[in-house]
Amino acid sequence: MPRGRYSLHDLHDHAPLGEEHFHCAPGPSGWRYVSQITAPSGDHAGSVDLAIDELGRPIRLELHAASWQIRGAAIEGVTWVRTDPTGTHATEGNAPAHAFTGTSPAFLVATARLLALTPGSPATRVRLVAFTDPVLAPRTVDQSWALLKSEAHATDNGPLMVDEYQVSALDTGEQYAVHIAGDVVLAAPGIELEHLETPPSAFG
Repeated sequence: MPRGRYSLHDLHDHAPLGEEHFHCAPGPSGWRYVSQITAPSGDHAGSVDLAIDELGRPIRLELHAASWQIRGAAIEGVTWVRTDPTGTHATEGNAPAHAFTGTSPAFLVATARLLALTPGSPATRVRLVAFTDPVLAPRTVDQSWALLKSEAHATDNGPLMVDEYQVSALDTGEQYAVHIAGDVVLAAPGIELEHLETPPSAFG
């Protein structure tokens, strides 16, 4: 079960946004990722609990940030309930999308699992519902993912397969690289893997 810590940075000025302390593991029904997020001050800033099935579909999502809460799952596209900090107002949403996304590295792993790309195959378009910090406001985004290459890198624990994806935001044309090994993001815009206690899990 990989455990570790990501540092999160602003995409524009690279200011530190905090850290995400995580553990994740594949299981009989898919994969689960749980994390606690701390602000640069060290204060608790939120949490992520994401479970996907063996095909990469979100079967349960629970997000907390700034006292806002999201609960969601893949139902008739994706469906979610957003609750305000007072707990008195809950708004249900639904969108004809494939999955969820957000600032957590968990969503990059989940999207890669969902698409199950092979090197050299054509780029695949995917529609996602993004929850934007700090109030977890939902926004539908369209992306294109391509798996450029899979390479083995030597480590103390044997070869580690690293997948390099090219992700394109279809509304802006912006392109960026995402490097994933098993169920751990090694590098992506705004995300750095600072510490990893155990090797990434390999998906079957």
